[in-house]
Amino acid sequence: MAEALLAVRNLHAGYGAGDILQGVDLDVAPGEIVAVVGRNGVGKTTLMKTIIGLVARRSGEIRFAGEDISDRRPEDRARAGLGYVPQGKMIFAHLTVEENLRMGERVNAATPSNRALAFEYFPILKPHLAQKGGTLSGGEQQALAIARALVGRPDVLLLDEPSESIQPSIVVEIGETLRRLNREIGVTVVLVEQNVGLIGATAQRGYVLDKGRVTTELSRAELNDRELMVHHLSV
Repeated sequence: MAEALLAVRNLHAGYGAGDILQGVDLDVAPGEIVAVVGRNGVGKTTLMKTIIGLVARRSGEIRFAGEDISDRRPEDRARAGLGYVPQGKMIFAHLTVEENLRMGERVNAATPSNRALAFEYFPILKPHLAQKGGTLSGGEQQALAIARALVGRPDVLLLDEPSESIQPSIVVEIGETLRRLNREIGVTVVLVEQNVGLIGATAQRGYVLDKGRVTTELSRAELNDRELMVHHLSV
């Protein structure tokens, strides 16, 4: 594997007195789509929030593009090239589609507007520029959440459960779009997901998280083994 663009070493983090993450190690090379899988409650969302800086690490290290970003603020990590799409979409419901995209553009004020890029990959948004985000369909809101991160031109896109509460046909479209972003403009993706079909269609490698630790690494063939994946997502 090429030198890691994103590297996590012995990462501990949590809430209150307890550690949810108990020594996580993972590497993501430039140009990869890597899945992080596991049953509910094992620390997947905590991992994503700790990488972006919304949850403070207690020990361990997060390196991005060769630099230690473990103590940087979330906004500095975003400016460095980490894009984050949280679970539940978390768009600004009271703002219009255009205003949501403007918020994404503010991640890096030195970067020219990439709204055209967002519309290229999510054309469904363009007719709704003046519409409040909260009035969009679930699939449109997820498209907006990803597009809002995309206009900041991230090198790594962190996606937490993008298929949640989305109809199957839209999930397929999201998978196709992620593959295009990866193939055409080189966006590296870290995907936390429970949808076996989306995992198999997009990810090239995977990590199984259990009880706050990585217990298994998965090849592409294993990610496409439905029986194996159901086992890892349910045990």
